[in-house]
Amino acid sequence: MTAPRSGPAFSVHDIPFSTHGSWFDISPVVAEKTCAEDLHLVSHQNGMHAVLRLVPRDPATGDRSETHVETTPGLLSWISTSGRIDLSYESPDTVRLRGSGLGISVDAAARTLTPFSGTYFFRDPAADAHVFTSYETGRRYRVTVLSGTLTETSGTQALGSGLRGLAVTAEADGHWEIAIEELDTARPPYASTAPFDAVTEAARARFADFVDKVAPWRSSATPAAELAAYVVWSATVRPTGLVTRPAVLMSKHWMDKVWSWDHCFNALALAPGCPDLALDQFALPFDHQDDSGALPDSITHSEVLYNFVKPPIHGWTFGHLRRRLPTPPGPAELAQTYDRLERWTGFWLTARRAPGAALPHYQHGNDSGWDNATTFDPERVIESADLAAFLVLQLHELAYLAAALDKPDEASRWTQAAEDTQTALLGRLWATDRFVARGVGTGDTWSSSSLLELMPVVLGEHLPADVSSTLADHIKAHLTPYGLATELPTSPHYLADGYWRGPIWAPATVLIEDGLRRAGHERLADDISARFRALCETHGFAENFDALTGKGLRDRAYTWTASSYLLLAEAHAHRDGR
Repeated sequence: MTAPRSGPAFSVHDIPFSTHGSWFDISPVVAEKTCAEDLHLVSHQNGMHAVLRLVPRDPATGDRSETHVETTPGLLSWISTSGRIDLSYESPDTVRLRGSGLGISVDAAARTLTPFSGTYFFRDPAADAHVFTSYETGRRYRVTVLSGTLTETSGTQALGSGLRGLAVTAEADGHWEIAIEELDTARPPYASTAPFDAVTEAARARFADFVDKVAPWRSSATPAAELAAYVVWSATVRPTGLVTRPAVLMSKHWMDKVWSWDHCFNALALAPGCPDLALDQFALPFDHQDDSGALPDSITHSEVLYNFVKPPIHGWTFGHLRRRLPTPPGPAELAQTYDRLERWTGFWLTARRAPGAALPHYQHGNDSGWDNATTFDPERVIESADLAAFLVLQLHELAYLAAALDKPDEASRWTQAAEDTQTALLGRLWATDRFVARGVGTGDTWSSSSLLELMPVVLGEHLPADVSSTLADHIKAHLTPYGLATELPTSPHYLADGYWRGPIWAPATVLIEDGLRRAGHERLADDISARFRALCETHGFAENFDALTGKGLRDRAYTWTASSYLLLAEAHAHRDGR
């Protein structure tokens, strides 16, 4: 008999324990750069909020029990010398917990209740359960004891400051079990639908099915593929609030949003195995496209921000996406995407071009996605070569879509616009052997040591050979043993944890690797891919990485990093198999 696959083990300090569709996770990470002693139920509705503290207890004394935590995709366990507690997701909004030899307390993380903040706690006689109701999330958390003994409750109906919660321990048979649900106002009393072991096995099977879809090519040569798939799978939430579709958040740590370029990499990784989910990722920001054609900067449960935008990589993305989908998009899908990309492109050609200007501009580093890159040090409102290059690719994609939709005149117009934009890019921003940035207000030009200025290599086959070769040579200077540093390590502005002023980032890696490969620089592209894959296999899927040590930085469970690994690993597996 073959034992069921449990999936990869991981540290819950690095990657939250959650499930596909859920808006909450189990983690000690309760805020940015804040790690609690105990695991918490952390919700991402109305922001990131630690709601409940889960504490293993010695059943004899009631004291906190020292345990270590083990996690796989279907099961989280607290383990001590005297017993264990297991937790598994029964559904996206319900977890089951079972214990033996250890008790547990479930307490409100917030100790103070005011008329506008904190967590109220009471016993619900209609459901025969205890309920925590959170001002911060606007949701309720119902705890139902399925077996065992409720040994203590504290702070029921209490106002002000104090401990609020309950404790459970085993009966004579040695086991206890509870269910915790995240709900809105009310629902029928909880009723168990399956024994705990069946719940755990179903959770494992859901993940196994997902990883078989998104990474059927995985092997010992791609050892991080299953964990990368888990990061993406577990960060996916169901449609709720302003999130109009199933969405892969960037993380279920504090980066719990969808930014309007991050989503592109998740869409591409999902496309072959989960095409509907992939198309949802691509389309989600377009559901919030404003009247000017702009996409929002970011979207989350209760907030859509428009104060910045993100770069127009969506033409590049859709060109790859439609080729990666198992079934090509039909006319209706192509027509909708054409309309959305046309409006998004129109924003850059109107609202973001100064009168008489041939090229669009950024208003701040945030618009580029490279928030604090040194390119933006002299001025922030600039014509930047990466922006023009992305727009050229988007114009080419519009030409393709227009032709596919039998609009030959529009296809010709877009092709001409792409050629004109590329001519302006080379004429205004190419200076002998490098691209420069130009201040829109001053007309001044400058160069920096940022990798951002080499991003036009994404044009690939569209670039003149001498330009792409020169860019490739400059890109080599950014290579460290771990990948592409976003600022030259020799630069006086280089910072090990400087965000876009040094660390390695997944999107820059994927875009540059793709452009180099399309331009014929396959050996360099292979090298970049190999270094980034090795980086993830050793250091995980952090938001970014120290370029000189490989150490993961900032948010340690970032989906665009995991998706970028899946994209590069899949391509490597297919090349290696030829």
